[in-house]
Amino acid sequence: MNLQIKELMQKGGIVGNGGAGFPAYAKLAEGADTMLINASECEPLLETDYIILREQMSRVLEGAALVMEAADIPRTLLCLKKHNAERLGLSDGEELAPRIYVKELPDVYPIGDEVAMIYQATGRIVRPGNLPITKGVIVYNVETLYNVALAVKEGKPVTEKWLTIGGDVEKTLVVRAPIGMRVRDLFAMHGIVVPEGYSVIDGGPSMGKVIHYRTATVQTTTKGLLILPDYIPAVAGKGGDMKTQISRASSMCCQCTRCTDMCPRNLLGYPLYPHLMVRTAASVVEVTPEMILSASLCCSCGVCETAACCQGISPRNVILEYKSILGKNRMKFVGNEDVTPDEYRDSRMIPITRWKGLLGVLPYDREGIYNPVPVKATVVELGMGQHIGAPSVPCVAVGDTVKVGDLVANAGAGLSVPTYASINGRVTYVDDKKIILEA
Repeated sequence: MNLQIKELMQKGGIVGNGGAGFPAYAKLAEGADTMLINASECEPLLETDYIILREQMSRVLEGAALVMEAADIPRTLLCLKKHNAERLGLSDGEELAPRIYVKELPDVYPIGDEVAMIYQATGRIVRPGNLPITKGVIVYNVETLYNVALAVKEGKPVTEKWLTIGGDVEKTLVVRAPIGMRVRDLFAMHGIVVPEGYSVIDGGPSMGKVIHYRTATVQTTTKGLLILPDYIPAVAGKGGDMKTQISRASSMCCQCTRCTDMCPRNLLGYPLYPHLMVRTAASVVEVTPEMILSASLCCSCGVCETAACCQGISPRNVILEYKSILGKNRMKFVGNEDVTPDEYRDSRMIPITRWKGLLGVLPYDREGIYNPVPVKATVVELGMGQHIGAPSVPCVAVGDTVKVGDLVANAGAGLSVPTYASINGRVTYVDDKKIILEA
């Protein structure tokens, strides 16, 4: 193990840019024979990974080579959907750099889910609740590897975020914005107005979260900001009182099993049964969380809610509530045996075009336009907990002057990364939750 590269990854503040923000250095482990570059762009309407590959392929490959060197990984597969491979002029099996090859994935949803992608690319199924390294695999997102190249080769920490601005807007944009920039300022800079009856989603239309855009900021995990009408399924399914939804689900479910039959994780052999979850009373689960341990296996793709249920209820939201209960109790399902995919899996995967139609986002599907000029911000709010693990610890005081790339918060104890100034300016506010900088 090349500890120098690992240390530089932590020092650079690099976290996973395709999911929950897991510190990238902590994924490095001995025993991997394959690295997967997740460029699948799992969610509709997002163009971020595609644009990064189109504009910065050499840096991504450089970052991949560094990780391969650090963990002595013999091969890497760049995993991307067939239509994006075609747009980039890449072919399945093509060698892009020494021991780095293209792996085309089918245009289906949710093929960007880590477990599904590992199986699709390598034929290996990670045991339920286990880490990919247990099957000899490490997975990194495209932007994560781009940041690795900058940190290790140029000493540049993470201070900006590549993201898509899309949905019901005049044109879909891919921009580079300072981390901590206020979403309302980013929209104003590009002449974007959020109409009445519309919501803003941080992430994709399937798994992203509705945010209050007037107060929200660009996070290290922000992949896209989508402006979408409230009436389409992609947004409507994210609203409402959770307790009411759970009560409604448990009383209305007809136990048709369709949500389980179409569940991507169940089709891989995982013991996840959404139709049984919705008939479980939340009050009982709070007392006996062990009974719903398998809820921790859900990837929250929303297939059960959007494509499967004939009663208009949301198994996903029920499972999300149960996952929250498990999280509070620090419990999760961990399997000890290999599982086998369902014989009908391939025929039950959802074509991406059909998925866009089910979500109601097909009218907003368009190619992204890249703005190569980094966005400038006058104010940023840097959260100390933008990654999984211990929050960063502020090391500046009100009144301090900082420049882009200056350290403003050290890594916390244990699993953590530091935080850096994303604009030139002055510190105007500091507490254990955030640091505010003004240009």
